[in-house]
Amino acid sequence: MSVTVVVGNPKPASRTLDAGIRVARALRPEVEPAVIDLVTLGPGLLGWGDPAVGAAVRTVAASELVVFASPTFKATYTGLLKLFLEQFDGGTGLAGVLAVPVMLGAGPAHALAPDLLLKPVLVEIGATAALPGLYLGDRTYADDGVIEAYAQRWAPVVSALEVKHA
Repeated sequence: MSVTVVVGNPKPASRTLDAGIRVARALRPEVEPAVIDLVTLGPGLLGWGDPAVGAAVRTVAASELVVFASPTFKATYTGLLKLFLEQFDGGTGLAGVLAVPVMLGAGPAHALAPDLLLKPVLVEIGATAALPGLYLGDRTYADDGVIEAYAQRWAPVVSALEVKHA
């Protein structure tokens, strides 16, 4: 199974990046995920046809499992992630991809954001989003056991839903 982590934090090498990688490794420990830290794509995300953005889009579209990770900004996911998701064709751009929406925040006020705000966009562009979204405390995710508990519950479902690309 190919696994990719897409990180929508405007800070490079962020806690969001670390958390996304931890989630991917917990769900599929036998696979080292590819990582796309969107901040490294810079202004290429603002238009169409940038080669680095195109390569990132192809990597994500060819993946079987993608963890989409974003900090919570203004009660939703970042504009950086939105710009990247705009690169995919509606309805088919993520066909065959099992997507896991992950968001980090300072407190529980936005705990439903992954499911209410990010998941519908992923489904709209063709992803299978069968797992519940995961909301993590941005200061506690590494030690609070939430990622491990999520993986224990949902890793068997990921295995069962493994999609083979044609």
